[in-house]
Amino acid sequence: MSDQKNLIIAIVVSVAILLGFQFFVEKPKQDRLREQQATQQVQAPASDGAPAPTAALPQLPSLAQQAAEQAATRDKALADSPRVKIEGRRLVGSLNLVGGRIDDVVLPEYKETIKADSQPIHLLSPAGGPSPYYAEFGWTAAGANVALPGAQTRWSADKSVLKAGQPVTLTWDNGQGLVFSRKIEVDDNYLFTVTQSVANNGNATVTLFPYALVSRHGTPKTDGLYILHEGPLGVFKEKGSDNGTLKELSYKDLAEGAQEFSSVGGWLGFTDKYWLTALVPGVDQTMKGRFTHAKVNGGPERYQADYLGAGQPLEAGKSVVSTSLLFAGAKEVKLIDKYQEQHQIARFDLSIDWGWFYFLTRPMFFAIETLKGWLGNIGLAMLAVTVIVKLLFFPLAYKSYVAMSAMKKLQPEMQKLRERYGENRELMQKELMALYKKEKVNPAAGCLPILLQIPVFFALYKVLYIAIEMRHAPFYGWIRDLSAPDPTTWINGFGLLPWAVPDLGPLAIVSIGVWPIIMGVSMFLQMKMNPQPPDPVQQKIFALMPVVFTFMLGQFAAGLVIYWSWNNTLSILQQYVIMKRMGVKIGGGAEKPEPAPKPPAKTKK
Repeated sequence: MSDQKNLIIAIVVSVAILLGFQFFVEKPKQDRLREQQATQQVQAPASDGAPAPTAALPQLPSLAQQAAEQAATRDKALADSPRVKIEGRRLVGSLNLVGGRIDDVVLPEYKETIKADSQPIHLLSPAGGPSPYYAEFGWTAAGANVALPGAQTRWSADKSVLKAGQPVTLTWDNGQGLVFSRKIEVDDNYLFTVTQSVANNGNATVTLFPYALVSRHGTPKTDGLYILHEGPLGVFKEKGSDNGTLKELSYKDLAEGAQEFSSVGGWLGFTDKYWLTALVPGVDQTMKGRFTHAKVNGGPERYQADYLGAGQPLEAGKSVVSTSLLFAGAKEVKLIDKYQEQHQIARFDLSIDWGWFYFLTRPMFFAIETLKGWLGNIGLAMLAVTVIVKLLFFPLAYKSYVAMSAMKKLQPEMQKLRERYGENRELMQKELMALYKKEKVNPAAGCLPILLQIPVFFALYKVLYIAIEMRHAPFYGWIRDLSAPDPTTWINGFGLLPWAVPDLGPLAIVSIGVWPIIMGVSMFLQMKMNPQPPDPVQQKIFALMPVVFTFMLGQFAAGLVIYWSWNNTLSILQQYVIMKRMGVKIGGGAEKPEPAPKPPAKTKK
């Protein structure tokens, strides 16, 4: 039985080490790195630091342009340029007629915080304001002296408002016989369709290459946890292939050098925890995808995802067309799946980080979503799914406990074998196997059910962490956002005392709320249900784990802490039922001994 306990201890301690490493080491290290980057941006020498673009790709703005981009507020940057309003059903904003960029996208359904006066999510922002983040489309002509539209080109628009079902067409004449048109459409959700065309009214043939890019200024703050990817990503596929290959890169990867990929179709862009901006070329369009980084004196880090399409010869009197899609919005699972099927976007579902246990995580999500429709609250749906999982695994849990009980009964015999063959491990192992076979005991039977449960519960943990459906979702009582930490803390008497909690910095880990304490108590009670290990060191580890996990999970999302507390409670009930059926004393007692045989009756003489 000690082997099984050692396995359980190893698993729990490993999880604790991983979580602790991320919280105490990686997170502070990334914070320091961001501070160093900010300092370096101020102290760096006057060099644009941009990677040398290929001949056909657009160049990054100059140092003077980048310096000017930091000068204004977002509102002033919007007011300083002519614009076409975007009045979508689920997004609003505007198009910049200078450069023809999509650089102002706001998601009114999603707020920054749960406060009533909170600002909506500003996903894309214009150059000239803080943290520019925009999409740009255009053409290049390698080696040809052709006037092409660029970042400073002033386009003409046929409408003043872009709506679903009401596209806007931008036009520009280069004065050399080429007339450029850009038709921009938006659907009922978060998808733009950009159709570029060029008519050649001149006499010469020119070869044009379509491109699209997403440029992001400043290194965005990320959670920095291994459980979630945030940053550059894309799916690239070979011609004739049904599936593509997912590439996930960090912002640090781009700072170390450009990343280039060849693909037919696919997509690329930047992902945050809940938001995505992705470029999607035509399904059969051959393209060169690229992720780059630039840094200039006094300016922010700049990251860019772009692709260059195949060259298209444009003869006199002819025209060429190129169509691209731009997704800019919330990573809603059903919507992402819909776009993947409707537009044949290769593995677009991987824009949501389902993780290694994809085959478990997605079904877990849809189970929670289904139950949410019945119960009306995603928190209750989460608890209901946990109950279902516990019921499904009850036979395995029962089998595990029976196996551990059988191993416990063999402990005296196993100890005798260790004492007899202690110096000869090979012979001792042989005798142990013989003992297991004789008593019909499988030493792996106790730990195998536990190992099978780990991926399932990790998948549930993953869903609760990444799903936008959890964001700002209320529960009951004081929990108004399941994706945020428990807002209460013992420092002000859980809100009963009339003072605010100061910013404790690294010591914020001690500022735990009600639900982390409930979780710690439930974990303590669960461990009290089990027999105490004979090793004093193991006893101390078991005794400290509830305390360690209480403080470690104190700053995690309330939904995760509630799930953990509920799971512990169900485990206590499950253990109680199993122990009652096994005839075991609650609280660590041994199995009931078999009744002693009655002494033989005395015979009369």
